[in-house]
Amino acid sequence: MTAPVDRIPPLLFADWDESARRILPGYLRRPELYESHGGPRPMPGALGHYAHHVRLGDAWMNFSDVLAKDPLLDPRYREILVLRVAWRTRSGYEWYQHVRIAQQCGLTVEHIEAAMEGPDATLWTPLERGLVAAVDDMVDRFVVSDATWKQLRPHFDDPQLTELLYVVGSYLCLALVCNSVGLAPDPAPEVEVPPIPPLEV
Repeated sequence: MTAPVDRIPPLLFADWDESARRILPGYLRRPELYESHGGPRPMPGALGHYAHHVRLGDAWMNFSDVLAKDPLLDPRYREILVLRVAWRTRSGYEWYQHVRIAQQCGLTVEHIEAAMEGPDATLWTPLERGLVAAVDDMVDRFVVSDATWKQLRPHFDDPQLTELLYVVGSYLCLALVCNSVGLAPDPAPEVEVPPIPPLEV
């Protein structure tokens, strides 16, 4: 069968309870664009998803902000990791979000295509190849292999390697949730997003 759609649809902003309206809009990067602040855009699907369980959503977004707002890893490296997670898991929601974010962080269309191809893409530097291989290791074997670790070890200290693992693990977790509830991507009109093959389940 094909991947589910809207098993747990995001709550429309009109249906958010008081705690959701008080807490979740605080995670918007540009709140003036969204309906919670009088803007034209509907609320992002992820926040509508978290509105079903505000305490969990608040904790998850706080955790995610550590990786996004005060990272130890170069944001370009983070986005390479996330793009590969999104591609491997066929997470449409993550893919559409992070193709846009990756370009804001300086990755090119060619980098996005390389993330689709995998660690053997000729574009990658040795370090970048190690990042992509680490994702594949964790998705396929649930552990980073010794060979991949040796590629990464000279470039990162222990705190950075710890963050790297949590980036992969957390976005893998989010991809599994988004795929399972059928969370559709938010529109990204400002960028062209390569289509992601459908997930077959």
